[in-house]
Amino acid sequence: MQKNSSIQRLAVAIACAGLCHFAMAHEGSHDAGIQSAPTSKVKAPFDTVHTRITTEGNVATFHIAVSGKAGANKPSKSGKLAGSKVFSYVWPTTIDPSAVGFEAKSGILAFAVTSHPDFNDTPLFAGGGGEWHSHWVVLQTDETCGKGALKVVDIPDGAKPKLPKTWPGLPILIDSPGWNPVFKSKTLEVKVPFDDIGVVQSASFDGVTAALRVNASVHSPLLCVVDVFKVASGNLSLPGKVNQ
Repeated sequence: MQKNSSIQRLAVAIACAGLCHFAMAHEGSHDAGIQSAPTSKVKAPFDTVHTRITTEGNVATFHIAVSGKAGANKPSKSGKLAGSKVFSYVWPTTIDPSAVGFEAKSGILAFAVTSHPDFNDTPLFAGGGGEWHSHWVVLQTDETCGKGALKVVDIPDGAKPKLPKTWPGLPILIDSPGWNPVFKSKTLEVKVPFDDIGVVQSASFDGVTAALRVNASVHSPLLCVVDVFKVASGNLSLPGKVNQ
């Protein structure tokens, strides 16, 4: 009887160890970064619950987890550029835009994964704009887009700002570097190499899911953030610390 009891206790201990290991492994995949409580007010594919940036060697990994299936929702095709929508997962950062080839101090540098079936802004790479793809964008506030709203910074006629080599030719501060977003169940990750990984490691960040809209006149401002689904921090305070 005592022998059977000992075996039972050992079996329970092993089972518990296995479950604890599973729980720790699961939690470990969503540790550090910015934790956000799920909410039913946001569509599950854009309901961010975890936002993180980590580095290994010269590569930064941009990570977002949501409460539903990441990437499941895309904009409907309208058939025209003016007024068309862009759905996006965005990591606003404190990295200076010059780190990726833009003019220094030209705005808020953000890494974004977007889908927009009505136009293609990745001319150097295969696939259309309707497929999820990556961008660097420089953001500034513009009341034309709405009170306190952000836009992708416009390039005025005749201006020749410093631009990345993979700038797609649109009159805004945007880059199409071609880094491949990987969706897996509830997570989205993109691996991005840097010449100087130190600029990433010292940065702060936030996470945003949002819809942008091309101006109806296809003119300045060209691309406005018109519908913020969720901000990881709740207030866009960029509290996230890389590798923490």
